[in-house]
Amino acid sequence: MDRLVARGCLAGTLTPPSSKSYAQRALALSLLAQGHTVLRKIDFCQDTLSALGCIHTLGAEVIEVDESTLSIGGGLSPRENTLFVGESGLASRLFSPIAALADRPIRIEGRGSLLERPMDMMIAPLRQLGATVSDSNGRLPIEVCGPLTGGETEVDGSVSSQFITGLLLALPMAPTDTTLYVSKAVSTPYLDMTIDTASKFGVNIFHRDYTEFYIPGSQRYKGLDLTIEGDWSAAAMLLVAGAVAGELRVQNISTLSKQADTAILDALVRAGASIIDEGNSITVAQRELHGFEFDATQCPDLFPALVALASQAEGETVLKGTNRLIHKESNRAETLYKEYSKLGIRIDISEEDTMRVWGGKIRAAEVESHNDHRIAMSLAVAGLCSDGVMVIHGAECVAKSYPDFFEQLESVRVK
Repeated sequence: MDRLVARGCLAGTLTPPSSKSYAQRALALSLLAQGHTVLRKIDFCQDTLSALGCIHTLGAEVIEVDESTLSIGGGLSPRENTLFVGESGLASRLFSPIAALADRPIRIEGRGSLLERPMDMMIAPLRQLGATVSDSNGRLPIEVCGPLTGGETEVDGSVSSQFITGLLLALPMAPTDTTLYVSKAVSTPYLDMTIDTASKFGVNIFHRDYTEFYIPGSQRYKGLDLTIEGDWSAAAMLLVAGAVAGELRVQNISTLSKQADTAILDALVRAGASIIDEGNSITVAQRELHGFEFDATQCPDLFPALVALASQAEGETVLKGTNRLIHKESNRAETLYKEYSKLGIRIDISEEDTMRVWGGKIRAAEVESHNDHRIAMSLAVAGLCSDGVMVIHGAECVAKSYPDFFEQLESVRVK
């Protein structure tokens, strides 16, 4: 599907979807919890629907109370031998250890770009913790058969924190205590989110500087009533849109959130944007922007939003952390370089782990999403500053995280 984005000015208030990262963690723990859990303000993007399908396959009883509320009866009791995770990287690495709690073989399958993303970091730790695992040369599909028993293992955290999240949520239910020795942990704010969510469900997880995690065994999750907070990854795109094309108030987000992408505020400040924090909402207004330096190693999902911001900042912007972009829905460093070059923006990715962006005038052009939701949204924000009408091919991919992104953006366009 193609989307047309014309140059324009924005003014108004928008509410991003709820956090799919928190939603997927909460859905997983609703499956494992004793009793019933009620999840409120949950939005059903493709990744969240993938997690919802996983917990149903693994035994949860799910009742849709209304369009944004679920009542979930817990209980790990697999209905089928195949777990389909769609294109969700988090679901694949989160539910593999959870499936390995069951004493029957379960095959984890995905589709699209997920089939090219590495899963080899899961194999040895799962085996060392008691599971039987067969894989496809470090890619999906894989098959796991438990139960996990706990113990000690080493985990490579250099590619993603998602598998560590899966272990942290599954292992409290193992019969014995577990110690994870993690090397080169990345995206540590996401591990804070995991520990925070587990604590809400009544389980304790301890760590020492993200290098050693201690998980007491034989714990039990307890159902609760939980409201899912707003998604900072989605909000980042809206905040940048306000900074480059008018003024936007983004509501249902808090700077007290543990989400990694709250860091977008630091980048906006460094670029010179006007920011007003009202507690449960943030207003960003367009000002003269200048180049800035920012390390996105711990928040790599911000890169597409950061490039949209940098494209409208005078001078050179230096972004660190491009090594984290290789195994996303696309190779985002190369994709951003390719698509923004079509728009007349100069980007250099020749330096190790570094992207340099020079601000300039956006040229209207036909661009490709590369089936990457964050790339499509980034290009749309840039299109607001173009000299004409941008055509984004494959724009339907935003359904992965923000299905009504384009409709919301148009709703605040100044007529």
